[in-house]
Formats: sequence, C-alpha cells, structure tokens
Amino acid sequence: MHGKRLSASRALVKDVQLLGRLLCNAIEATDGKDVREVVEQVRTISVNDHRKACSRLYDKLTPFCAEMTLPTLNRVIRAFSQFSQLVNIAEDCHQARIQRLGIVDEASEIPGTVTRSLSVLAAAGVTSEDLRTLISGLIISPVFTAHPTEVRRKSVIDIEQELSRCLSQLDQVGLTDQEIGSHQKDLERAATTLWQTNSLRGQSLRVVDEILNGLSYYDSTILRVLPEAYETLETQLRAAPWNFGQEALPPFLRMGSWIGGDRDGNPYVNGETLREALRLQSERVFSFYLGELHSLGAELSLDDRYLNISTDLRRLATDSPDRSEPRRHEPYRLAISGMYARLAATARKFGSTELVRKPVATAPCYVNPDEFSKDLATISKSLTANGAATIASGRLRKLQRAIDVFGFHLVSLDLRQNSEVHQRVVHELFETVRPGTNYESLSDAKRMTLLTEELRSSQLLITPLKAYSAETTSELSVLREAAEAHKRYGSGSIPNYIISKAGSPSDILEVMVLLREVGLYRPDEPKAASVNIIPLFETISDLRNSRDVMETTLAVDGYRAYVKALGNRQEIMLGYSDSNKDGGYLTSGWELYKAETAFILLFEKEGIRLSLFHGRGGSVGRGGGPSYEAITALPPGAVAGSIRVTEQGEVIAAKYSNPDLGRRNLELLIAATLEASLLPSDAQEPKPGYLDAMEELSELAFDSYRCLVYKTDGFERFFWEATIIGEIAKLNIGSRPASRSSSGRIEDLRAIPWVFGWSQSRIMLPGWFGFGSAVKQWLSSHPDGLTTLQAMYRHWPFFRTLIANMEMVLAKTNLAIATSYVDLVADCPSHETIFARIKDEWADTVGALLGITEQTSLLENNPALKQSIYHRFPCLDPLNYMQVDLLRRHRAGERDHDTEEALHLTINGIAAALRNSG
Repeated sequence: MHGKRLSASRALVKDVQLLGRLLCNAIEATDGKDVREVVEQVRTISVNDHRKACSRLYDKLTPFCAEMTLPTLNRVIRAFSQFSQLVNIAEDCHQARIQRLGIVDEASEIPGTVTRSLSVLAAAGVTSEDLRTLISGLIISPVFTAHPTEVRRKSVIDIEQELSRCLSQLDQVGLTDQEIGSHQKDLERAATTLWQTNSLRGQSLRVVDEILNGLSYYDSTILRVLPEAYETLETQLRAAPWNFGQEALPPFLRMGSWIGGDRDGNPYVNGETLREALRLQSERVFSFYLGELHSLGAELSLDDRYLNISTDLRRLATDSPDRSEPRRHEPYRLAISGMYARLAATARKFGSTELVRKPVATAPCYVNPDEFSKDLATISKSLTANGAATIASGRLRKLQRAIDVFGFHLVSLDLRQNSEVHQRVVHELFETVRPGTNYESLSDAKRMTLLTEELRSSQLLITPLKAYSAETTSELSVLREAAEAHKRYGSGSIPNYIISKAGSPSDILEVMVLLREVGLYRPDEPKAASVNIIPLFETISDLRNSRDVMETTLAVDGYRAYVKALGNRQEIMLGYSDSNKDGGYLTSGWELYKAETAFILLFEKEGIRLSLFHGRGGSVGRGGGPSYEAITALPPGAVAGSIRVTEQGEVIAAKYSNPDLGRRNLELLIAATLEASLLPSDAQEPKPGYLDAMEELSELAFDSYRCLVYKTDGFERFFWEATIIGEIAKLNIGSRPASRSSSGRIEDLRAIPWVFGWSQSRIMLPGWFGFGSAVKQWLSSHPDGLTTLQAMYRHWPFFRTLIANMEMVLAKTNLAIATSYVDLVADCPSHETIFARIKDEWADTVGALLGITEQTSLLENNPALKQSIYHRFPCLDPLNYMQVDLLRRHRAGERDHDTEEALHLTINGIAAALRNSG
C-alpha cells in the first residue's frame, strides 16, 4: 500500500506536468517559440519566488511585464488562466483515481463513502428496519442555479471535459504502447483546441444559454451516473446485515434546478423562458430515453425459438407496428420497436423538434411516464422469468431507474421571487377590484387578516376586464405557465415556490393568493394543493425572527391545511450568502445554526416534518465548503432524512463535469444524509458552555464586521476601488445584474459579486473578517478560554467545520497581493486606516485559528489542500499582479478592446485558480 501511496502522489504531479507541457507545445505551435519562452520565464520567476520566505514577485514581475506588448501580455494571461484550469482537471482526475483504486493517500481528501457510512451505521447499532424506514421517506436533492461566477464559455467547458476524459483514459490498466500513444494524441489535440479557442463570450449570457449550460451536465454525467448511484446502494443493501432483497429503492435522489424559474432580480426570466426551460429539459430526457431504447433493442436479439416469453411480452410484440420479417422471431426487438414509436410520438407532443432515428411507423403517445415504465417492466419480468435475469439487470434496469427519477420533465424546476414583488402585485390586484384597500400601507397583522379572509374564497381577484402593470402581468404569466406545466408534465415539474427575503407571515400567504389566481391552489379543494411554499430567510434579522414567523403562519388554519395536503411537510430555505454579507462569517454561521435548532423544536411541537434547503454558494463566504462535512456538522435533527442544497457557478463544473466526479459527489450526499439522519446525536450535541461561548463570540464578531463594512466612512469607495467589482459588472458572465440598484450602496449589492470582488483581490474578507478580534476580546475576559475553544474544535462538528472552512480561505488570502490592489485606491487617509484594520484583523484571525487548532502554520493538518495550493499559486499570483497593472491602465482611460479583453481574461484565470471564488 505504501507503494500505491507514492505512485498516486507522483501520478498527480505527472499529470500536471503532462498537461502543462502539452499547453506549452500548443502555444509554441500557434504563436511561436518566443511567446512560449516568455510564458515559461514568467512561470519560472513565480515558482522561484514561491520557494522563498519573503515574496518579491511584484518587484520582479512588473518591469518584465511592462516590456511586453499588449498582444503578448494577453497571451501570457491566457496561458496562466489555462494552466490553472489544467491543474483543476489533473486534481479532479486524481481524486477519481484514488477512489477507483481504493488508495488512501495522505495528500488526498478522504471524505465519506456509502460503503463506509453503512459500516459506521451498522457499528452504531442501526437496524435494517431503521434504514428501511428512513429510505421510505428520504429526500436528497442537489439544485443547480445559474450563477455569475461561472465565467467560462460553454465551448471551453466542453473542451476541458474532453481533456479530463482523455487523461482518465491513460489510467486504464494494461494499455499497450499504441493505445497510450493514441490517448496522448487525443490529449494533445484537446490542449491545442483549448489554446486556440476564445475564452471570453462575445455577448452577455442569455437565460436560455444558462439553461443549456446547466443541461449539458446531464448529457455528460447525470443521466447515466444518477441511476448508477441507486444501483450501487441497492447492491450494498442486499448484503448482510441489511438484507433488503431485490426490490428497487424509492426515487429519493432527484435533481433540482432554478435555471429558468428564478426571477429574483432577473428581469429576463418570464413566462416564456419558463416554458422554454421546461421544453428543453423534456427534449433532453426524451433524447436520452430514445437513445437507450435503441441500444436496448440492439442488445435484445433473443429468438423465441430458443426461449419462452411471457404472455404480456407476446402481446407487446404483437401490438408493435414493426412488421419486419427478419424480426419475426425476435419478440423483444419487436416490442421495443413499438415502444420506440410510442415514445417518439410522445417526444414530439412535448415539443422535441428533431429525432436522431425515425420510428418504424406512427403510434399513439404514452399518456404518462408510468405507462412507459410499465412496458419496460413487462420486458424485465419476461427476461427474469425465462433465464435472462442477468440481462434484465443491465441497461434495462438503468433505464427503468431513469424513468422513475427523471419522468418526462427531467428535473424539478423551482420558482423564486422576492417578497417585495409579491407585495406589489397583491397590492395591485386588491386595488383593481377593491380600490382603497391600500394593501402595502397595512401593518402585517392587518395584511394577515385580509389575506386569511381572501383565502377562504374561491372568487379570484384577477379580472380580464382590467389591464395590469408590466410587473404584475409578467408575474401572472409565470404562474400561468407553471399551472400549464402541471397539466402537461405533472406536478413534479414545478413542485416548489421560493420566497426570497421572507420576513413576515404575510409574505407566505401572499404566494397562496397568487397560486389561487391561476388554479394551483383551490380553497374549495384544499387537498388539491400541489406547490410547496418555501420561505427563504436570508438576513441576520430575518434568521432571528424566522421561528416566530413560521409559528404565526402555521397557526393560520388555511395554511395548516395547505401543508397537510402536501404530506404534512414544510420546507424552509436558509440563505448563507446574504446573511454573511449582512453579519459576517462567524455570525452568519451561528445564526443559521440557531435558526435550524429553533425550527427543529418548533416542528416537533407542531407535528410537521421539517425539510431544510441550504442555499450554499461556492465560496466559504457564501456557505461553501465540502458538502459531506457541512451536512454532518448540522445540528442534531436538522437532516432527518431530507436535505436540499444549491450547487452554484463553478462548483457545478467541479462536481459534475465528468462521470467520476458526479458519481463521487452524489455518493457523498447520500453518505452524509444517512449518517446525519441515523447516527446517535451525542457526538453532534454541543455542551452548554459551547453554546454560551459561540453566542458571545458571534456578538463580538458581528460588531467588528458591521463596524467596518457599514459604519466606516469611505468603506464603500474603498471596496469599489480596491477590488475589480466595477469591471466585473461589465463582463459577460450571467444574465442577472450584479446589483439591485445603481446606488453603489453595499446594501444593494448582491452577495455573489460582493464575495467575488474580494476573492479576486485576494483579501477574501467575507470568509474570515471579525473572527480574530472576537476571539481576542473574548479571551481577554476568559483566561481559560483557549482550552474551551480547543475542546470545541475537537468535539463539536459544527465548530470544527466552521474553522476548517475559514482556514481554507485564509490560506488563499494574500495581503501582499492585496496591497497592490489597495494602491489603486485614490489617496485618502481613511483608506489607509481601513486596510490597516483589515491587516490587523487578518493577523488576529490567523493567530486565533492556529491557537485553536494547535498548529504552527495554516493547513498543517490538511496536506491535500496544501499540495493543491503548491500546484496552483505559481500560476495564480502572476495573474493578480497582471490584473492590477491592467486595472491601473483601464482606470487611467485605456479602454481599448485589447486592454479590456486582457482584464477579463485575468478574471477568468483567477476564478479558475481559486475554484470556489463566488
């Protein structure tokens, strides 16, 4: 095994070197030897600088880059951007390698696996019946969201996926020299294509582009890997001590999406984009089914002169419109040919415009997925009953599972809108039919009275005789499309409605009224409720009030009946991004933890099942970090067999860009959910003293953070000038504006660009600021406090995860580089004071973290991340210094195309190197 460890580590280094060499070869072939030499000189300067204790990279690099022409500088930036992404590819392939080979590499992450989790559960005394009960109601759902920190073009992502595939091919055992050479040639071609492809978009991303980008991961990974995840778990559960038998597990693992349904702050999402999102999703899944059905037909060449078949299979073959003479004795092929014709007709009915293969004849559509699934079951039962069970357990079984999970809609699409929009729309509807109601000016108590009375009636507020504002018209069009989707695809197509900035009970009842207006809720048929209403609590004050908001709402009889009709389950979404921007890293994490605990107690009292939806971003400042650790660190009872998490931006590519990564991520989610739901809560339960310490630390950190960000004169200007936030707004990244208004106020800025801006300048402030000063003040009044914090780190998963994620951010922070960004700020005494406070806080935070973790340096206990930084920072740091130089030129008036392109390329490269940047 020791030899395996060494070979695994060496394999990663070898992959990084191979990909770097191929890119350099492509640069030389395309742009000449001189450009390659410049690139290698810059890298040599950076690598040598990183080997020294005191960095002087800026002093060395600045004059060197000043001598370059802008076109050459552009190529150097592209080279380092692509180097960074190639390191990502090599690391992802390495993670897949160690998982596949079962290697425990001390420099690799070793998160939970389903196999390990089942062993842990068995050792803890969890019984087969416990597991069956949990799985019968289990809900696990990763939810893709469109996100403006995924800065790469779809074409570039496709090329990178090909590079990953080719690199993985070289890992196969027993390759001949010829096969190795062939795979290396494929790698070389992909590297050359990457270099010769423009990394930047020529125009702003449209909503439909975001939809297609999200769907591309289904083609490459999810459609095949998700059914395999079920198969893997089923296989393990059939063995002792679980002994589940041959029955299929319920479809507990499903994908979700916001792309095309998230209207919060995005004026380009409307009824039309929602309809197109649903059509494209459906088209994608029908294309997959038809391809798999065709392949299944090719496999099932079984001849009825040599075997028996069931009566139902004979009927299916007889009913087929396929009259091909060569297939006369091939009943399975005849049956599948008829099924293909029916499925093709169904695909056309749902809007699929092109079929790769035409059916043999016209046929009636399938009414629903269950009807198609029933025909597949007929084939499976016939095979199993007649000596071909092993055939039934292959492609056919995976297709059956895919139908169970994806249906005809592929993925459940959530709707989301801001509560302020709902308020304005409901106000207008009341004013139209009852002038003078003046809904917006009412107190929340009076609004609740009015809404509760309204929800007792089936009479609609909408009237065709009135014209409505553009905003109200758009909102109603989305809801009407959702109602139509339920008729067309089933209620699983749009099962959830999320309310951003939920802060009062009326925010929830307003959505009930709007759903009633389009027939998605009928007061005279409360059991017909079909859309979960999910409040999203985002700010610190909203989190603190959230428990009371839900208690008041659940006291409304109409809403309580609504929840009961939906399985007596209430989902609540928690916002990690805005709570961090509002109160800082430590306070955000603590208020989320307290809100979760309060919800657990409330819903136990109310007898309603609680489901939590975690709105986590890619960066630690937005709730990011390893999923397994995050889930297992939640308060006892917070999971209880149900969890949804957002997957955003560049994190989607990092987790789902190839099958190995996708398989691993889904397995982590399953493993973490099983452990968090079934293991005794003793290990997660904090001691009372821990809670008191966190409350005091949070209060101190909150004051420190708010004092800097919201109460310091000149801080807004400092942020806008010491980061690249202004230039980010011009990059063709996402379809949604970066700010809610043009005011420039931090309160109006979205959390995503807030974090992204700090990440680009390597200050990373949202991921750590306030912690150091809080610990310092707390220790001054608690002489033995450090011992308490060390015990909290060792024994409380929540605190340990909080510290571990912060340590990752601190390791990526570079205040020497940040100084160069701060030098861009116009002369002002307050700016010097602000940066001095940031530096002091960083020093205090690092000191506090090292004391708590009992380390002498950052990442001493995390060799995997330390190695990752070693590989990527020599590529990352030069990009930062080149970005600073370009920012200086750009702000001095150099607004030509080449300067802006080079600047945007640095943004791409830094985001790629940091991976979780926004």
